[in-house]
Amino acid sequence: MTTAAVTRPTKRRLTPSGVLFFTRDYAVLILLVVLIVVLAIATPSFFTFPNLINIVNQNTPVAIIAIAGTFVIISGNFDLSTGAIYACGSVTAAAIAVGTGNPWLGLLAAPVAGLVLGLVNGLAVTALKVHSFLATLATSLAFGAIAVLITGGSLIAVTTKGFTDLGRNRVGGVFVAVIVMVAFAVLMWFLLQRTVFGRHVFSVGGNHHAAELSGVRVMRVRIFVFMLSGLAAGGAAAIGVSRIASAQPQAGLTYSTDAIAAIILGGTSINGGVGAVWRSVAGVFLIALIGNGFDILNLNAQLKNLVTGVIILGAVALSAIGSRRR
Repeated sequence: MTTAAVTRPTKRRLTPSGVLFFTRDYAVLILLVVLIVVLAIATPSFFTFPNLINIVNQNTPVAIIAIAGTFVIISGNFDLSTGAIYACGSVTAAAIAVGTGNPWLGLLAAPVAGLVLGLVNGLAVTALKVHSFLATLATSLAFGAIAVLITGGSLIAVTTKGFTDLGRNRVGGVFVAVIVMVAFAVLMWFLLQRTVFGRHVFSVGGNHHAAELSGVRVMRVRIFVFMLSGLAAGGAAAIGVSRIASAQPQAGLTYSTDAIAAIILGGTSINGGVGAVWRSVAGVFLIALIGNGFDILNLNAQLKNLVTGVIILGAVALSAIGSRRR
């Protein structure tokens, strides 16, 4: 006579590594929710649709750049030129719109210019075999100089009818720019998480030698992520220049560091191979809400920078510890 074996469900043990990875992956979301609750309690005017949609709209260009920049950092690279590409895209859009009288031709030229400049970055990193940090630092100087040459160092004001539609118009109370950003985020999430290319980006960032041995075209992946980053910076420039109807070569100078800070704060590893689009978006708006909270509560602006810096440093530390334990 045989007895049936009784299987007992195994209990999941909460390990230090599991807590670490959970914290790295979701800390930005937890902090974002906590900050929203605190600000909603502190001031009733914060948690209103007009205020929230304005915060999202103001940070749409940085969010678009950070979304594409997530691919770059996951692949194990950096792009310090997105601010300069933004400037080039802005002045290109304004110059073409003024010169041709066609607002949409000008706005379309911005992402096209960004795509071309992103290709230059990709070729500098792959063909010339220059580290991405140094390569994009150099190209940022070159692209900034191009923006100055296009404008002659002066402001380009755009009065062409229809030029401000992208940056200022709303649909059902929501800015068109916000709708574009959300659509772009969904598309990039799908590209990263549900396609072969997305898997290749992760594998290149995780171990590019192993990826190459497994048949991944590492150089092509790197070129593409820089082109994607340039395209996004140009698209963000189209939104930004349309919003203010003017362009100057100094526009968006801090966007490179702002986007990278948001990406790292979101938990994307600076060592590559780990990251997600939604985390970068959350990082952008966490930084934005920290600034908004300090403004609402009339706190010292220098403390804002201190708090933001400490949080980013903590995110980098978590990323580094997590990489060592992988």
